[in-house]
Amino acid sequence: MDMKQQSNTLPDIASQPHDQLAGKLDWVGMNRIEVPVRITGKDGVTMQTPAHISAFVNLGEPDARGIHMSRLYLHLDRALAEHTLTPLALRHLLRDFLDSHADLSTRALVRIDFEYQTRRKALSSDNSGWRNYPFSIIATLEGKKFSLELSYEITYSSTCPCSAALARQLIQQQFEQDFVEGEHLDRQAVLNWLGTEQGIMATPHSQRSIADVRLQLAPTFEAFPFEELIDLIENALKTPVQTAVKREDEQEFARLNGQNLMFCEDAGRRVRKALESDERILDYWARCSHFESLHPHDAVSIVTKGVRDGYQPIDSHR
Repeated sequence: MDMKQQSNTLPDIASQPHDQLAGKLDWVGMNRIEVPVRITGKDGVTMQTPAHISAFVNLGEPDARGIHMSRLYLHLDRALAEHTLTPLALRHLLRDFLDSHADLSTRALVRIDFEYQTRRKALSSDNSGWRNYPFSIIATLEGKKFSLELSYEITYSSTCPCSAALARQLIQQQFEQDFVEGEHLDRQAVLNWLGTEQGIMATPHSQRSIADVRLQLAPTFEAFPFEELIDLIENALKTPVQTAVKREDEQEFARLNGQNLMFCEDAGRRVRKALESDERILDYWARCSHFESLHPHDAVSIVTKGVRDGYQPIDSHR
């Protein structure tokens, strides 16, 4: 008996009648499948990156014992090996899921989690460095209805406006102590004073912050606009974290923080304005979390367009 004949005689428990509890299931599949994906990066360059994939179909036949998970895996492995990650490729993959489960399933879902890696230029110097941006893509197909959701994370710096105002007041008070009213002020003396620790005797508190963005996209573009979506939020917030940093870059970063004082509410409004400006975005949910250096808790703002259900103010991650 050859291997092909032997495989045809192997028991297929999922297809056999069973006496277990019958019933439909909303989703059945696999989480965290380890498969690399090919993505289109900056300037159209294709790159391969590790990913974790979730693949699911519904089980609409109540008497069926289970689905064919190996079919999902093999379709997934073949599609991602042969094709760059695009909306069209995902739609074809989901159609393959359903065609291979024609007697069992009517809808399919795939989620792809990976890190988009790109070089970012320094603020002032001629240097650059690598940044990794976490991305997730969720695609679903039910009948002819194909939907696409993309989420990603932007890390930035936020300087508290209240803290900045209080620091300025302390500097003013120190100036009053060091320079007597009515006394002639020597410009050079004041300039020298401003360059001392006593002159800048208080600084506002800043903190690393994260914008979590979830988008429903119109699936009409050929390639995912990863770089454009990163720039959309970083340009709105104006203080993204940096890679290669020389002293001139750090000074420019300090200037940008001083010119872009932000409560979490301010950050949320900036993000909303940016998302509203992009016609490819049908719907959105975004959360700006400021990991306070003053408090042991976080300051958070959330903006949405039309999404309500399923996007709660808190989740299990933070």
